[in-house]
Amino acid sequence: MPGVPSSIVEPIWDQFAALIPPRPDNHPFGAHRPRVDDRMVFGKLVQVLVFGIAYAKASDQTCSAATIRRRRDEWIWAGLFADLGQLCLDGFDRMIGLDLSRLVVGGCVVKAPRGGEAAGKSPADRGKQGTRRSPLTDGTGLPPGVVVAPANRPGSPLLYPTLETLGRFGFNLPERITVQLDAGHDSGKTRDLLAMPGREGRISAKGTPPQADARWVVERANSWHNPGFKQLLACTEVRTRVIEAHIALANAIILIHQPIHRAWTTWRWDTRPNRKP
Repeated sequence: MPGVPSSIVEPIWDQFAALIPPRPDNHPFGAHRPRVDDRMVFGKLVQVLVFGIAYAKASDQTCSAATIRRRRDEWIWAGLFADLGQLCLDGFDRMIGLDLSRLVVGGCVVKAPRGGEAAGKSPADRGKQGTRRSPLTDGTGLPPGVVVAPANRPGSPLLYPTLETLGRFGFNLPERITVQLDAGHDSGKTRDLLAMPGREGRISAKGTPPQADARWVVERANSWHNPGFKQLLACTEVRTRVIEAHIALANAIILIHQPIHRAWTTWRWDTRPNRKP
């Protein structure tokens, strides 16, 4: 069962496949077991991300759970998921454009039942294990970067690494940037960081709902992540780099889906079908 429609996953796979380095075959007689196709493993990883199932549930006779995890780790060490996220962001910026003059930073705490490197006592879940995500979105809610930390970490110390995710992608930032924050980020350290030249901070008052200011777009980004990708809603991975790879793949799916959605809701053409594919 596909986790994502082919109209979205196939463009992502075409770009991801171009990033995979060639693997030399050094066996002298060519008698080794054939390597499982990369496309099949990629599809299994998408299923794990979307449905939140274990690798053993996604495996079958053609691809074992050990193969999925081993290939995933190979791609993580090669930096392919981070490169995929960068390419999707660059492509969206060229086609439609990212609104980087208005940035929104929020917070999201999810369950981490297995614990791990990015797990801590969740203040929102009676001290159970949880993981905090600090997403950064542009003015329309698209996520250029996300920082992962234990759930017991406050949001204010995560603001600097969250803003630094923009530099990782090498965007030409506007001269003037407005950063919208919730009351949980309010601290002297935050105000000093936002007092730098070219930055303006807007911290919402305590109790202000997201709908009352620009923060609603980051809450929408969290709603794209959590219900749409069950692996992010209840994080069962124990290593931070694996969680970051899942987030990068989820962001790539969102960035490919958004141009299709916007074209469908904005433009009409003579050969347009009566329903979405």
